[in-house]
Amino acid sequence: HAPLEIFYTIAPIILIVSLFSFSDTAERAITAPKADQADVTVEVYGKQWAWDFNYLDENVYSSGVQARLDKQGDEGVEETLPTLYLPVNSTVDLQLKTRDVIHSFWVPAFLEKRDTIPGQTNHMYFTTHEEGFYAGKCAELCGEYHSEMLFNVAVVSQEEYDQQMKALADEGNTGRLGEEFNRNPNLNVMDK
Repeated sequence: HAPLEIFYTIAPIILIVSLFSFSDTAERAITAPKADQADVTVEVYGKQWAWDFNYLDENVYSSGVQARLDKQGDEGVEETLPTLYLPVNSTVDLQLKTRDVIHSFWVPAFLEKRDTIPGQTNHMYFTTHEEGFYAGKCAELCGEYHSEMLFNVAVVSQEEYDQQMKALADEGNTGRLGEEFNRNPNLNVMDK
């Protein structure tokens, strides 16, 4: 029985190693930066229970508020949800961070989900190809109002993107909402 036992040990190892190598190659291709320099860089902060967007290239920000569900459990009004604006036909680098606990930035239409972990920056790289409006949400159970941690992504023309960035600046949302607003005091002390 020794040859049969050796075969049943070696064959699964070969299959697992070969499948892992294909998966690793595909994942590296998907998660790699799409260009040496992104056209748009946005620092995204997850927080209980909303999202902040810092448009680093334009030096403006958008601070999100928690969505509210009505008594029937239906989602809040679309216009009140935080919206991430991106210009069409541009390479994007989202720098994903968190202010408190683990969250997960997920836009189902983008076919990718990335976690935000305290003290760590994760990146999501992609290229916008067509204009559209996409729903997003936190996909990591992050507390009592996790289900209300909704947001939108609007891929718009360059002109509309520029108008939105100007509107944020006109509202006084210039600069960046940085780590000083994080709720984890241990991480704030370590950074100093």
